[in-house]
Amino acid sequence: MPNRRDFTKLVLAGGAGMLAPRGLWSAAAAAAAPALPQNADDKFDLLIEGGTVIDPSQNLNGLLDVAVKDGKILEVSKNIAKDRALKTVSAKDRIVTPGFIDMHAHCYDGVSIGMNADRYCLGRGVTTMLDAGSAGSATFPNFRKYIINTSTTRIVALVHISPIGTIMFDGGLSNLSWLNPQATAKMATDNKPVVAGIKIQLTKAITGSNDLEALKRALQAAEIARLPLMVHIEDPFSTLPEILKPLRKGDVFTHCYTNHEHGILDGNGKIIPEAREARDRGVIFDPAQGQTHLSFDVAEKCMAQGFLCDTISTDLTIVTVERRVFDLPTMVSKFMAIGVPLDKAIAMVTVNPARVFDFGAQIGTLRRGAEADVSIFELGDGKFEFEDSEGMKRTGQKMLSSKAVVRRGQLFINAV
Repeated sequence: MPNRRDFTKLVLAGGAGMLAPRGLWSAAAAAAAPALPQNADDKFDLLIEGGTVIDPSQNLNGLLDVAVKDGKILEVSKNIAKDRALKTVSAKDRIVTPGFIDMHAHCYDGVSIGMNADRYCLGRGVTTMLDAGSAGSATFPNFRKYIINTSTTRIVALVHISPIGTIMFDGGLSNLSWLNPQATAKMATDNKPVVAGIKIQLTKAITGSNDLEALKRALQAAEIARLPLMVHIEDPFSTLPEILKPLRKGDVFTHCYTNHEHGILDGNGKIIPEAREARDRGVIFDPAQGQTHLSFDVAEKCMAQGFLCDTISTDLTIVTVERRVFDLPTMVSKFMAIGVPLDKAIAMVTVNPARVFDFGAQIGTLRRGAEADVSIFELGDGKFEFEDSEGMKRTGQKMLSSKAVVRRGQLFINAV
C-alpha cells in the first residue's frame, strides 16, 4: 500500500512542493489569492482532460475537461484548449469528482489507533478528512503540530470532550470530573478553522450510566465554541430517544446504522419516530462503519423506509484499513452495492459533508474559484464482495479505485 513516497509527485509549474501548513487554514490568504484569469489565451497549470465529471454540487455528469490555475478550479467545460495548459493529464475512461471528504476517521498516527492520512486518505482519492476526536484539550496541540501541520492531506479535526481524546479506550469519559466544557471549547475556538466541531462517545463500556450528563457537557462545549457536535452512539446506557432529544441542527449522529441495543429501529424493524424528528430539525445521520458500527440489514431497512444517511464515512483506523472498511472509495462502492446510485453516493462524500462542517476552504465542488481538490477514479465492472461489521456480505457490480488526486492544484499519480 502506498505511503507518501510511493506516489509519483508532479509538482506543477509555479508550485511550491509541499504546501505550507498555515496556507491551508488562512481565510485571509485565500481572500488575497490572485484573481483567476479572464483571458481565454492565458495559460493555466493543469488540464484534466476527457473524464466523466461527476459534481453533484453543480448537477454535472458528463464528458468534460477541468482546468486548474494557482491551486483553484479555473474552468469545467468541453474541449478546453490543450495549448493553454502547462501540464495535461488524460482522464479518458475515468471518473473525475471533487476531492472526496471522509467525515469520520482517526489519523493521530502512532498514537492509539490512528492511521496515516497521506497513505490511506490521499493515497486512496480522499483529499480531506475529518479526524473524529482523536485528541482532546490536553493532547490537541501536539496532534496539530506533528500530524495536521505535516500532512499533505487536508486534516480538519473535532476536539474530544475527554481531555485525552481516544488515547485510552474510555478516554476518561467514565469520570465526569475530567469533562470540562470550558477547556474543550477554548481549545476548539483557539484552533479554528483547523477545528470544526466537538466529539463525544456514548457507549455503555465507555460512559457507563453517565452518558446523558457527559452529553450535556459536550453540548455545552459545542454551544460555547459555536460548533457542531458529533455524537458516537452505539449500545448506550440510555435510550436513543433520550440521546437524540437535545441534539441541535447541524449536530451529527455517527454510527447510525448499528445493530446494537437502543438503535434506530424498533423491535418491529421500523424507524423510531424520534429519529425522524431529529432529521426534521436538521440532525445529520452518518454511518461510519469502523470495526463494529455498520449493519447491512439495518441500513437496508432504513433505506426501504426512505431514511438514507446524509453522508458516507469510514471510521478508518490502523485496524479498519486492513479489514472490511479499507478506505472511503470502498465505502462508496459498498453503499452502491446496497442500492445507492453513483451520483448520490458521490454527493455523500463531497458536497454533503462540505455543508455539515466548515473545513476552512471551499471544497466538495468543482465550481470556478473553489480549491483545486480533485479525485480521479476508475469505476470497475464485475462482482465485488463487501462486508458489514458483522461479517454479513453483499455483492456489488461496481468498484471505485483511485488513480490520481489533485490536492490544492498539485497532482499525485497513484502508483499502485
